[in-house]
Amino acid sequence: MLASEIREMAPSDIQARIAELEEERFRLRFRSATEQLEEPLRLRAIRRDIARLKTVLRQQELGQSTTPAAAPKKRAAKKTASAGK
Repeated sequence: MLASEIREMAPSDIQARIAELEEERFRLRFRSATEQLEEPLRLRAIRRDIARLKTVLRQQELGQSTTPAAAPKKRAAKKTASAGK
């Protein structure tokens, strides 16, 4: 699930999707305790989707823009001349 797809959703739809994924995650965690999962990485994907949904929902609550802020550029470290010439 992409963040751009989530931003197009209504807040109530986002909350419903979060609830669905949390229930699926609960069921998978319960099954993983009793048997081996066919797709164990699905747990990671669900956890990350939930985090992505909650992040976009929080951004909408705060009224932040949908584009990420530009990261500040790192300055190049100055090279010093070696003292032992």
